[in-house]
Amino acid sequence: MTRSVTTRRSTVGRRAARTAMVLGATAGLTYSLPSLTTLRRLRLRVTPNLAGIGAADHVALTFDDGPDPVSTPQFLEVLAELDVQATFFVLGSLLADSPALAREMVAAGHELAVHGWDHRPMLLRGPRSTRDQLERTRDLVAEVTGRAPQFVRPPHGILSTGLLVAARDLELTPVLWSAWGRDWTAEATPRSVLATLAPDLRGGATVLLHDCDCTSAPGAWRSALGALPEIAARCDDAGLRLGPLAEHGLPGPGP
Repeated sequence: MTRSVTTRRSTVGRRAARTAMVLGATAGLTYSLPSLTTLRRLRLRVTPNLAGIGAADHVALTFDDGPDPVSTPQFLEVLAELDVQATFFVLGSLLADSPALAREMVAAGHELAVHGWDHRPMLLRGPRSTRDQLERTRDLVAEVTGRAPQFVRPPHGILSTGLLVAARDLELTPVLWSAWGRDWTAEATPRSVLATLAPDLRGGATVLLHDCDCTSAPGAWRSALGALPEIAARCDDAGLRLGPLAEHGLPGPGP
């Protein structure tokens, strides 16, 4: 009798453990499922708004990972010469070190958006940590510039359910990109950036570049900087407006 009871208890224990494993795996899959949008071709087809597909006569110019007191001012100078404004997805930790630079960016007509407090992938964070990353950066942008940000792009473009929920609560619109220049590598040059962008540089595109090398090869930002005049020229030749996400015609966050 005792052996029978023990056997039943052991069986029940194994079933409970298996159930817990299945539920845990299901929860993990659900939390990470949005990360599939990291696949650019997939998000272009399934979630064009998330890919940053906007007005047909406009190209959104965006930069990640700044602000940096060495590199970002050089982007501001070139953009001023081109009479082009852009959206900068900033890291809160860097923004805290360069508030005057952030105010200069906004004064020049550029838009600041949320990238996170640091560059650790959001998929490695739980919901509470994810919200803290977004909220701290959002609040700092608003405090420093007097303007609440509208958009959020997670580090590496990797989404999670926690990020989507937090973005909705904080009234931030997630936007990734539809065109990039692969400007973060040691081998990148202005010519390689332009060649990589070329197939996707069309009306409605959101372009991803970097104004800082804090997570890139040292000095890699120079490849993006050198490509800017030709990017602007190609858009002009095609009759396309080049500017920030605020002018791109994307829908805002859900109710």
